[in-house]
Amino acid sequence: MISKNIPTDIKNKSIEEAQKEVSEIIEILEKEENLENSIEKYNRLILLNNYIEQKFKNKSKNIAKKTLKIWKIPYQKINFLCQDFKIKLDK
Repeated sequence: MISKNIPTDIKNKSIEEAQKEVSEIIEILEKEENLENSIEKYNRLILLNNYIEQKFKNKSKNIAKKTLKIWKIPYQKINFLCQDFKIKLDK
């Protein structure tokens, strides 16, 4: 999901805060018997999950960039190594 689609209140959360909210929503959903009441919570859960995934990808890119600078590895080689993770580094 593109970050534009993630609401500001979620974007302002740390990863830990987002994970905590995910846990809280899961607890509520596990107790909910009426699926009609759960749709909004499921949608929120998906947005939180996408946000957390995006944050982890960004952190991975930053770690890879720092590694490049330390080891002086060419970008092309790192991009080749990272292709399985669908990560592409910009110069």
